[in-house]
Amino acid sequence: MTTMTEASVREFKMPDVGEGLTEAEILKWYVQPGDTVTDGQVVCEVETAKAAVELPIPYDGVVRELHFPEGTTVDVGTSIIAVDVSGGAAPAPTPAPAAEPQPEAPAAVAEPKAEGSGRQPVLVGYGVAASSTRRRPRKGPEVPVQQASTAIHTELNGHGPQGPAAPAPTVPAPAGASRPLAKPPVRKLAKDLGVDLATVTPTGPDGIITREDVHAAVAAATTRAAEPAAAPAPVAAPAPASYDTARETRIPIKGVRKATAAAMVGSKFTAPHVTEFVTVDVTRTMKLIEELKGDKEFAGLRVNPLLLIAKALLVAIKRNPDVNASWDEAAQEIVVKHYVNLGIAAATPRGLIVPNIKDAHAKTLPQLAQSLGELVATAREGRTSPAAMQGGTVTITNVGVFGVDTGTPILNPGESAILAVGAIKLQPWVHKGKVKPRQVTTLALSFDHRLVDGELGSKVLADVAAILEQPKRLITWA
Repeated sequence: MTTMTEASVREFKMPDVGEGLTEAEILKWYVQPGDTVTDGQVVCEVETAKAAVELPIPYDGVVRELHFPEGTTVDVGTSIIAVDVSGGAAPAPTPAPAAEPQPEAPAAVAEPKAEGSGRQPVLVGYGVAASSTRRRPRKGPEVPVQQASTAIHTELNGHGPQGPAAPAPTVPAPAGASRPLAKPPVRKLAKDLGVDLATVTPTGPDGIITREDVHAAVAAATTRAAEPAAAPAPVAAPAPASYDTARETRIPIKGVRKATAAAMVGSKFTAPHVTEFVTVDVTRTMKLIEELKGDKEFAGLRVNPLLLIAKALLVAIKRNPDVNASWDEAAQEIVVKHYVNLGIAAATPRGLIVPNIKDAHAKTLPQLAQSLGELVATAREGRTSPAAMQGGTVTITNVGVFGVDTGTPILNPGESAILAVGAIKLQPWVHKGKVKPRQVTTLALSFDHRLVDGELGSKVLADVAAILEQPKRLITWA
């Protein structure tokens, strides 16, 4: 990496992403060396373990150098772009370098504020000006998203960095040749597996050796050892995001998937979970939904069962406020929240995320419908901000959209309860003394038994069920 020493050159560092996150992957560069940038202009898009976010530059100038190529994961506090702020002529463009072996990044250091701007470079916070440069397309084809086979939410695995369009086969370097290009973690992996990097065919940008290349070399060596008489078959270059063996596909654990796994394990083994179930006739609720669809107050808004289920839960929390709490282990206190930030579990191409509707308790039904619509649309587009996933108090997970009857959901970390909603199906049901076909669903409420005892949890679940059975209680209980 070239070190800029001129006083006029400003180094823009990977901002502090917050929430304990320490790194982010560069998805796209929107500028190239020689481009002129202005304060607030988006220069790149990065993906943290929470979301994809565009980064604005906090000063004016001319791009001198891009320190990392697309697809590189960079530690917080590491410089990613150099900008000449002297106002001189643009230098000759220098392409983004290949991912050369990088020394360990220093501890995260906050980037000084841009002169006169009063702004701190962060992932989210201040608005950005329209970009004056054309977005550069990704370097290679999209990596296929792998479908998870058994996850209850059927969330999808996130895709990794995009690979080169068509890596050319490389002849193994002879003895005495230049040192093969590889990052320190890859060199350590090769050493642990007993692989000589000089014999490995690189597939990374500009000839860099990846972890997948090392594993492919081990697999090829194993095949040759098992079948010494067979002619060696050419080994296809593996995709950077995953690689295949004869019977398996290996997918790196990273991004949203990695963060979700850590959070769920921590929640499951920190909070003592209890789950209760109730099956309820929601025929009247389904009829009300059809009526609301024709109401002018809901014109242009999506009205579905989730909307009334969310409102029913909010009313149940109002009637049983102690359920809306968190456990402060450090202070040894129970923190009862006087507001409800309602989380909605959403399966996205990057994995499971739980954005929340701020102050959902204070919203009218049309306002709640609008917030739900915006939340779902943003999640599907992969544009949910880290701030939208912070501060939740209770969550709803709608497994019914996948045809699942119900489940035993795991609490979102820091929250006291989560409601799972099963599929709504036409079933035989005793109604007014006769067996009739009715719309029926099963609800499951998981709660933290340190905060919520059986009586309180049962009251909350019973109230939600009662409202969905007789939705007029939204008026009498609200």
